Amino acid sequence: MYLDAAKKQEIFGQYGKSNTDTGSPESQIALFSYRISHLTEHMKQHRKDYSTERALTMMVGKRRALLNYLKRIDIERYRAIVKALGLRK
Repeated sequence: MYLDAAKKQEIFGQYGKSNTDTGSPESQIALFSYRISHLTEHMKQHRKDYSTERALTMMVGKRRALLNYLKRIDIERYRAIVKALGLRK
């Protein structure tokens, strides 16, 4: 599997407050970004996989909602996570 418990803890440790910090918006955004990049690579090879395309679209929407929430409550944390993940150009 591409995303095991050790990889999740690594992502949460890097972007959250600790390895077990699964609820902060930053850690959730980082996890969604990792999953989105994985599915994007899958879609490059399998263009007609519509169920994966739908899941990818839904994940992007969830990440966008979390980013909007973070931008609304704390603009500095928003800017930090966008810069750390390289989401904007």
